[in-house]
Amino acid sequence: MSDQQRDAIERAWDGVVATARRTAAEGLVVGTSGNVSARVGTAVLVTPSGVPYDRLGPKDVVGVDLEGNRVLGELAPTSELPLHLAVYRNTDAAAVVHTHAVHATAVSTLVPEIPSVHYAAAMLGGPVRVAAYARYGTEELAANMLAALRDRTGCLLQNHGTVTYGATLDQAYDRTAQLEWLCRLWLAASSVPGRSPSLLSPEQLDDVREALKGYGQPG
Repeated sequence: MSDQQRDAIERAWDGVVATARRTAAEGLVVGTSGNVSARVGTAVLVTPSGVPYDRLGPKDVVGVDLEGNRVLGELAPTSELPLHLAVYRNTDAAAVVHTHAVHATAVSTLVPEIPSVHYAAAMLGGPVRVAAYARYGTEELAANMLAALRDRTGCLLQNHGTVTYGATLDQAYDRTAQLEWLCRLWLAASSVPGRSPSLLSPEQLDDVREALKGYGQPG
């Protein structure tokens, strides 16, 4: 391994650990219930199974190839490795964030798709779908997730949590936070007795997607 490759892996691992700690600090996971990964060339760096994020350091790096074969480290990778690898094999993702965010997980038990209560849905590619339930860590769950992610950068996993990806760890995390906020918004709006939230039409969401191509994120 060249010095340049080693430096890239060290930087990416630091980012994976920092992002994982952020998911815990901001209440998107409890304990080690979520996982984070980043791709560096043909290697996927991923949080290990069952290790609290605040205990992870530079020597705890865990890396696999796209087939799941270990290429770095001694710790066991997360049990959700099939989910992460499926994203990398089928998209241009450079980072993946999986959480058990409370509001998003609650919504995953209620609807097959998050109702379009806000244009934030367009930032994830359109109305966010819910992947059919399958046990964690299985190829079945990974396949269900891919179906829900078609033309999207995020989805919910039924009775489980969230998955988002991006070109960077920051982008993947921001999409996770946006998804949790969108679910919280819908739960709040739909809880008012005798009222139903107004929803954006497909045409209105398409208009936002076109605007995002020209101007980027609203702010």
